Amino acid sequence: MAAERALAALAMLALAGCSMAPAYQPPSVAVPQGFKEAEGWTAATPMDAAPRGEWWKLFGDPLLDDLETQAAAASPTLAAALARYDQARAAARIERSDLFPQVDAVGDASRQRVSGNRPGGTGRASTYNDFSVGAALDYELDLWGRIRNSVKAARADAQASEADLASARLSLQAAVADAYFRLRGLDAQAELLRRTVDAFGKAYDLTVRRHDGGIASGIDVNRAKTVLENARAQISAVANDRAATEHEIAALTGQVASAFSIAPRTQPLVAPSLPAGAPSELLQRRPDIAAAERRMFAANARIGVAKAAFFPTLTLGLSGGYEATRGDLFSASNSFWGLGPASAILSIFDGGRRKAQVAMSRADYEELAAGYRDTVLTAFRQVEDAIAANRHLADQTASQRNAAAAAGRTSDLALTRYRDGASDYLEVVTAQTDALDAQQALLAVETQQVRARIALVRALGGAAG
Repeated sequence: MAAERALAALAMLALAGCSMAPAYQPPSVAVPQGFKEAEGWTAATPMDAAPRGEWWKLFGDPLLDDLETQAAAASPTLAAALARYDQARAAARIERSDLFPQVDAVGDASRQRVSGNRPGGTGRASTYNDFSVGAALDYELDLWGRIRNSVKAARADAQASEADLASARLSLQAAVADAYFRLRGLDAQAELLRRTVDAFGKAYDLTVRRHDGGIASGIDVNRAKTVLENARAQISAVANDRAATEHEIAALTGQVASAFSIAPRTQPLVAPSLPAGAPSELLQRRPDIAAAERRMFAANARIGVAKAAFFPTLTLGLSGGYEATRGDLFSASNSFWGLGPASAILSIFDGGRRKAQVAMSRADYEELAAGYRDTVLTAFRQVEDAIAANRHLADQTASQRNAAAAAGRTSDLALTRYRDGASDYLEVVTAQTDALDAQQALLAVETQQVRARIALVRALGGAAG
């Protein structure tokens, strides 16, 4: 009875054990009422019902949908992030196992001969068998919270790893979409250059005919030839950029570049509208912010682990089973049990190791707290940058479209004036070059506008919904 009361008392102490970890409070970050750059910029199409996980479907491109699916299934980067998450979850389970007693099954079989002249012996040697089977229990009483804080830290690390996985998934989705629309922008550039080469070729044939008729000079022919060949050279440059972008998409989707291809296709580069939401939502939506906060929580718990080392480690043992030299091993008279040892270990002198470990744990927490604040500030900066880019690119696109239209009309007028003999070919070359530059600039800014939408999704931690 006395042993049972002692065991119950120790169990009560373990349940009522204290924690050495400081009270946890995440650093406060001032959150504005609204995004500064969002003022005056209103999304035309609400997407309240859009699923957060498949934001790229807002672009309405089935091929992009298929590429995102392939990337999610075969990306080595995402697979590595998932493996790290599995490791963190397993580590948390390992730490949690220390909350429970460790029970081992024990079995022995031996044959021994003892000397007759042993101390307390009878003068006669004896030989006998010894058989035993039983179990042993070992349990550390977590009076100071060392184990509980270790479990909290490991769980928080697993949650941080889960947030890292979400970040990796979002980054992969954004990278695939960004590369895909860069590819489509290059397809549009290639189509523009093909039309331009055809138009410049006709203009060159015109100058050759006029030269052969004695109307145009050789300078006009060479000028026409120059702009024509420059346009052809740009086709090769765009083809090179497209091949590299296609190979990039292959790697993102986990495929070998040699066996991967996307058919060229020209399509309007239209960026869907995305509301930014409220700044307060950003702290809840960004997985990198969640990961930084969880790691800060884990560091706080590990301060408690380090401080618990200043107190004794209390361990309770229990064993029992059956032992016999012959006959029935499991008869009642062969049973044995033992309560204990109940041991306590306290380091008296360690040369300042424990004190240094506490200091190191506190410094680790301070570093992660500073990192958390930096992550939050970076997140707000990225959102403001993305909103500003979307707003200004919308204005730039409208102006550039007007410029391209005007340059196209100028090019047509210049060629007409040259055909009528009202100007020389230098005016035509200048107008054609300006028109091509303006049209290429329009395609570039349209591509940038789509990429800015993707950057906004990534900055917000996913599409609003």
